[in-house]
Amino acid sequence: MSDVRHVLVLPDRESAEEAAEVLGERFRTDEEPHIVRDALAGEDDAEDAQWLVVVEDAGERLDPRELDAFAAEWDGWREEP
Repeated sequence: MSDVRHVLVLPDRESAEEAAEVLGERFRTDEEPHIVRDALAGEDDAEDAQWLVVVEDAGERLDPRELDAFAAEWDGWREEP
């Protein structure tokens, strides 16, 4: 087993903050998910950004399909590693 990092891409900061809080509770993650702003190439406007929720998955115990469905609840998706 190895450590995996899952990245959920969400449309706005509010969604990312809410998802990060719920993700930790629902999936009982060992570490708190991190929120990262990802500006789209060439864009300076905060509206033109994606928000990432990054969760470390020691031992690969999180199901990628469940994370896909979870991200979709906030109109987002999970990036494939």
